[in-house]
Amino acid sequence: MAPSNTIQEEPRLAITRHYPVAPEKVWRAWTDPQALSRWFGPGAMDSVSQAELDVRVGGRYRIAFRTADGQEHDVSGEYQEVVAPRRLRFTWAWKSTPERVSLVTIELKPVAQGCDMHFTHERFVDKQARDAHEQGWTGALAKLERLLAA
Repeated sequence: MAPSNTIQEEPRLAITRHYPVAPEKVWRAWTDPQALSRWFGPGAMDSVSQAELDVRVGGRYRIAFRTADGQEHDVSGEYQEVVAPRRLRFTWAWKSTPERVSLVTIELKPVAQGCDMHFTHERFVDKQARDAHEQGWTGALAKLERLLAA
């Protein structure tokens, strides 16, 4: 019987969105604490209570928010790549599970009529974590889309 050489691929999330604005405006939504506070969080009624962003390689961020049901959430990480206004990469770890460090990459590409955002979140511990983040990011990115359209 031949040995099995199966490689297990980590769960990964990839989302592409088009925004009818310049990449600089989308970049600002991700890198300015006040702008990020206006859209971050999965639900329509979520509110950001704290957004600290030191947007530079090696800089850290921390975002705390409350969901409509009153739950407090706190996420933080470190910026690994900052190429304004095109590429942002940072680690991602919830305060409740600091040992689970994943990686988020945002790439902004200018196109006719605005820009495309390629969002990738990878290095999840399992598919359940990926699926939960997919639900959260889908809600947050819908709020970002409404903000940018305003």
